[in-house]
Amino acid sequence: MQETTTDTAGAARAETNASPGTVAVLIPCYNEALTIGKVVDDFRRVLPEATVYVYDNNSSDGTADIAREHGAVVRAERRQGKGNVVRQMLRDVDADYYVMVDGDDTYPAEAAPELLAPLMADEADMCVGDRLSNGTYGEENDRAFHGFGNDLVRFLIKHIYGFEFSDVMTGYRAFNAVFAKTMPVLSPGFEIETELSIHAVDKRWRIAEVPIGYRDRPEGSESKLDTFSDGMKVLLMIMSLFKDYRPLALFSWVALLFCVLGLVAGLPVVWEFAATGLVPKLPSALLAVALVFIGLLAFTCGLILDTVVKGSRKQYEIQVTEAYREYGRN
Repeated sequence: MQETTTDTAGAARAETNASPGTVAVLIPCYNEALTIGKVVDDFRRVLPEATVYVYDNNSSDGTADIAREHGAVVRAERRQGKGNVVRQMLRDVDADYYVMVDGDDTYPAEAAPELLAPLMADEADMCVGDRLSNGTYGEENDRAFHGFGNDLVRFLIKHIYGFEFSDVMTGYRAFNAVFAKTMPVLSPGFEIETELSIHAVDKRWRIAEVPIGYRDRPEGSESKLDTFSDGMKVLLMIMSLFKDYRPLALFSWVALLFCVLGLVAGLPVVWEFAATGLVPKLPSALLAVALVFIGLLAFTCGLILDTVVKGSRKQYEIQVTEAYREYGRN
């Protein structure tokens, strides 16, 4: 990802009310009354200069009031779903650096400076809190299939997008202003972590991973993540972004599949024609031609969409350059 340094960066930052080095802690919340007070207190202690924002997503247990009592800036987001909350957070809040964390007290606030360090050293644009490398997630997590789901998503991203994350589904991340303000959040729910990861890989942002501790939710606190329904949404998000970001690769595989099926259906017909000069299996011949035609059509669609995507990439790079002028640091 290219860097742009201009004399107008400081003035632009002043216009966005973000002073040099400002940090915003973003906490999306839905019914986290049991833990939100401690989470806010911990981050205010570890990052005393940061502003802690709690976005309440229609909680019915007094989460917003508790967060406000503990010193957080509390705002409401009525559109249900974590992705909707994160989208609004990134639109509303201006800072040089952002720390995004869940409000369930599963992530240690003490790790926040380590997540911010690669960003402040200009070595990364997004830093991921990796729960898996040190084994704490496997020890503490008591929800069936969550570890398997994370591994499956990591496998798919590695083989489809070519980047191996240690932990894809973590809710503990940090990113700089340029990344935050150019991130197009499309997912409405828990797919947001996968979307952030794939976007960073596809747009060639600099990614750093920091091993962090993890603790399971305290007794009485319940996860809002449904393993199977939300897991299916994540898988669909991966395939949807595969289509959007790498259409030629996707449609080439589709084209290959149909062409192979066409050959399977057509080879006996060709063989018999070579031997007898007759085509008695006309339906099989027509099926083979149709399958091969569909394959060629799919490949053509991939070529056209690939051209469109390359145009979008060029436009995005221009937008990022403009974002560096507005939010980048001297």
